[in-house]
Amino acid sequence: MDLTTRYLGLNLRTPLVPSASPLSNEIDGIKRMEDAGASAVVLHSLFEEQVKSELEEVQARMMYGADSFPEALSYFPRQAEFISGPEEYLNKIRKAKETVQIPIIASLNGSALGGWVDYAQKIEQAGADALELNVYYIPTEMDRAAVEIEQDYIDIVKAVQSVIHIPIALKLSPFFSNMSNMARRLDQTGVNGLVLFNRFYQPDIDLEAMEVETSVNLSTAQDMRLPLRWIAILYGRVKADLAATGGIHTGLDAVKILMAGADIAMLCSVLLKNGLHVIGQIEKEMSEWLSAHDYQSVQELKGSMSQKNCADPSAFERAQYMKAIMSRSS
Repeated sequence: MDLTTRYLGLNLRTPLVPSASPLSNEIDGIKRMEDAGASAVVLHSLFEEQVKSELEEVQARMMYGADSFPEALSYFPRQAEFISGPEEYLNKIRKAKETVQIPIIASLNGSALGGWVDYAQKIEQAGADALELNVYYIPTEMDRAAVEIEQDYIDIVKAVQSVIHIPIALKLSPFFSNMSNMARRLDQTGVNGLVLFNRFYQPDIDLEAMEVETSVNLSTAQDMRLPLRWIAILYGRVKADLAATGGIHTGLDAVKILMAGADIAMLCSVLLKNGLHVIGQIEKEMSEWLSAHDYQSVQELKGSMSQKNCADPSAFERAQYMKAIMSRSS
């Protein structure tokens, strides 16, 4: 069975790629993902806040005591004493490339241009095979129009494209007034891939402590429905590769998302919950299904149930709403 696929110009053994998560915090974790069957790994994200706070801390330490007396130059810490989070991230990329054979996709997580461009360059220089831009932005400014917010995404992609040569994927939120139009506009920038979708962690209220708290809720199979719909709609209509993330827990889930038109199926919650060995189980289940249904390859399967190719294209739109509601009441 030929499970190979191509994503961001990279030839992958299978479509199964662990997404950004704490599982890649250590080089040993990345190696174990490769051994378990991952065809590539998206590193945990380097956050915009990390970059800012680390730079501020270094600046503060560099200035401490500098005006005391001429010998105060000895107060400046040596480089090794303040290796920043960003520098550690770059070292991790270098070490990962030395340790594993599979592609390493770096991840930058932020909400504005800021230091994205500078660190994109450093990530490329460190040896990453590709870069995933995770625009994690919840607009709360009531005087900002949607068109301005959408332009921010376009500007970020173009700015990063202008300084690096490795492939770029953009991880998107589903909360656009016209997702199809936004995907097309991003596609026109020449971005290499679209990752659907970002799952925003939702706040809760601790009634005893009277504090707002953030909890991490792992995805369920139901969460796959949203990326499945939009990948099916976008397949064949954009040139960018399509990655599905959220709710993929079994080999059959992976089959569905590939039939919708995804190039890869990203895994996270299922690995956090059940362990890295699940990658092999998902691959086996996916391969067995393909064989049982006379498919020879993933390429033969891909997009076969997209809106473009399925028997009832309206199934991905409003036309099926009443049918779905009636089925629940019968």
